[in-house]
Amino acid sequence: MATGCMAPELGLDADETGDLGASAEAIESGNALSYNALSYNALSYNALSYNALSYNALRPEAASALKDPGEGGDLFRTLVKYTVSCALTESQSFRFSWTDSAGAVHHEVYHGHLGLAAQWDRRALDADGKQMVSACLAAHTNRYGVSVLISMRSHQDPLRHEVGRDEREAYPHVEGAFWGNLFGETPYLRACYNEASVDLARAARRDCAAGHVDGEGDVEGCGIIEIVGACQDLCSKLHPPGKYYKDCVDPESGKTRYVVTTALR
Repeated sequence: MATGCMAPELGLDADETGDLGASAEAIESGNALSYNALSYNALSYNALSYNALSYNALRPEAASALKDPGEGGDLFRTLVKYTVSCALTESQSFRFSWTDSAGAVHHEVYHGHLGLAAQWDRRALDADGKQMVSACLAAHTNRYGVSVLISMRSHQDPLRHEVGRDEREAYPHVEGAFWGNLFGETPYLRACYNEASVDLARAARRDCAAGHVDGEGDVEGCGIIEIVGACQDLCSKLHPPGKYYKDCVDPESGKTRYVVTTALR
């Protein structure tokens, strides 16, 4: 039985996780089968912020949160589900069981999708993997919990080679970019917006890049995701073939190449 390293980082043992290398069923939502890097985003920023701050992004003590039958457990399981989708490939999965307050046992199987840190089933995440998974989670976050199909792009593998012409043409409106690190002592996420797509992003209820305008006209981010400005001011020019930002400058940590760019129809 292959337990991998994701389980130990969550404080789980082999009997609790099942086979991390099990074959996953094909993802059949929307156009995910024909467009390799398309992904529905509906990760609540409450789940992202609550767990990143309370459990410091998947440290071993988080195992109890994964099995918590209350609201905190629901939030954490949602975060882990999206984390697995970002990190692992479609041929990998993460399995565990938990018991709800009525005594019913739930056997969960979370399938991978994008494969940004596929080695996590064999060893602990390296610095690159931590940043790419974090950027992916930020890109999936939706302020309203609304599911919107987005195209995810990056100069980093494997996304660098996954987005073809058909997907770029079908999703021509780059909305912004995301980066950060949820796995450090001080978790953080940043976002920037493409000035040309702000109105479109807000109309699509994708406010975590464009920013939510409150009743007083102030722009708010999404929980832990801090909007730091226009991508035109912070990032390299859009890479012409791939339509993504190769790197961006974080106000505190400096230039980063571990950026996920998102685009809309």
